[in-house]
Amino acid sequence: MYRTFIPGIAPLTVQPEPSWWFAFVGNKLLVRAEGKVSEIPKLITLAEIALEPVRSQFLGTLDGQPCYSAELPKDALAPDGFTLQGLRELYGTLDEDLYTLSGRAIQIVEWDRTHQYCGHCATPTTQLSHERAKRCPSCGLVNYPRLSPAIIVLVSRGEELLLARAPRFPPGMYSVLAGFVEPGESLEETVVREVREEVGIEVKDIRYFGSQPWPFPNSLMIGFTATYASGDIVIEPQELVEAGWFSKHNLPQIPPKLSIARKLIDSFVL
Repeated sequence: MYRTFIPGIAPLTVQPEPSWWFAFVGNKLLVRAEGKVSEIPKLITLAEIALEPVRSQFLGTLDGQPCYSAELPKDALAPDGFTLQGLRELYGTLDEDLYTLSGRAIQIVEWDRTHQYCGHCATPTTQLSHERAKRCPSCGLVNYPRLSPAIIVLVSRGEELLLARAPRFPPGMYSVLAGFVEPGESLEETVVREVREEVGIEVKDIRYFGSQPWPFPNSLMIGFTATYASGDIVIEPQELVEAGWFSKHNLPQIPPKLSIARKLIDSFVL
């Protein structure tokens, strides 16, 4: 059963009970490891485990319990009983709602770290109290947490689906096509362009599937399905090393279940 998360900006003035602390050293999250299960620290402050954050942000409440993100010093070490792990490694070992919040937290930590100064005039920025934003008191420039929208699309042809391999993929793994939205594009235009650029074919019947925050580092993946219209596969070698049509009954290695890529594939296969 999922718990209810309510986003917030202003922290509580009185801390009556322990909070969830999503504390990071770089991109590694501090967790308490109990066998195959990982737990987010629940503390009044990080000082209880001898840690002092560089800066922190109130995230909101999870079933009424406060949640904070925290940036720890680069040389901080995990206290006894704790470990530092990347979010990809933690999938399946954290409760799903806490895993989702961890993705939110790391993006807030990175935004907080990289927007201490105005990008226009270098003046120290001020945190706004009513929204997640930083304002320059000198020139008025306002910065919000960065989100990079990207489409991801499953292209089908009868009982076949189009899968491809990028150079960065683990050996033997294939996935559906994806790419970032460019200024001035609609999401549907991005689907058409990315498929054309990466594999040289045309698609039709574009339909929205769903979306997923993807904090690696700050993407919002917007999923679509589409059907083959015309053309032969010609890969863009700077983007892909291989692409082809695969029967839904005989698939290669595909992405893990945490990704929307896998959800798209599973929805087609099943």
